[in-house]
Amino acid sequence: YLLMMSNQFHFTFSNIKEQFVAAINNSYEVIRCVDYIDYKKRKARHKVLINRVDVDVSIKKAERLAKIFNTLNIPATFFIRLHAPEYNPFSFENYRILKFIVNSGHEIGYHSEIIDQSVIWQENAEDCLLRDLKIMNEMLKIEVKGIASHGGMTGLNNLDFWQDKRASEYDLLYEAYDKEPAFNLFQESFYISDSEWVRWKCYDKGRLIPGNNDSLGEHVKAGHKILYSLIHPETYFDNHFYE
Repeated sequence: YLLMMSNQFHFTFSNIKEQFVAAINNSYEVIRCVDYIDYKKRKARHKVLINRVDVDVSIKKAERLAKIFNTLNIPATFFIRLHAPEYNPFSFENYRILKFIVNSGHEIGYHSEIIDQSVIWQENAEDCLLRDLKIMNEMLKIEVKGIASHGGMTGLNNLDFWQDKRASEYDLLYEAYDKEPAFNLFQESFYISDSEWVRWKCYDKGRLIPGNNDSLGEHVKAGHKILYSLIHPETYFDNHFYE
């Protein structure tokens, strides 16, 4: 029972805030995904934490994270789905939140499901991509520069689209897992993710470290030079998961 509590009740908003505070206190510069390109160009040597947020289910909780980051004066990249049954990004409230995120200086990226779209709708995946980017750019008055491929429930892999294509072909600077020399973040970093909901997992330069469920804060203390953090708003809560 105690083990269950320590795993499942770890993911509070207050706790994740403290872990980013720990990163700041350990001399990490917290940056957006797009900023990593400039970090590489400058051949910078200081420690960086790339702050990525995949909004799979809840834009409302994404606002909570954005407010935490604003309080700490750190930026993030929020990847947004356009066709999720869980949320409409352009509903009255969600559009307000997205504008708040943009106006706070955070990056908005596209959480792509273009293989899913192409199979379900019997449309060309490239057409789906171009249309979605145009919609996001027009609605939010931004220029999306990055994509992260979403892993949903269809059994299809949206990353497959990028096997023979490059982000630059679509006026983009990166795909979150691409191996292009200008980005290649996943292969060059220590990557930590909360995507298993009740525990963390991590990869060292693209290789899974089995059985290592240390938190973001614990990896910060280890002092990795390039720390790539992926969190999901819906994982976090104030008191319990079902609130």
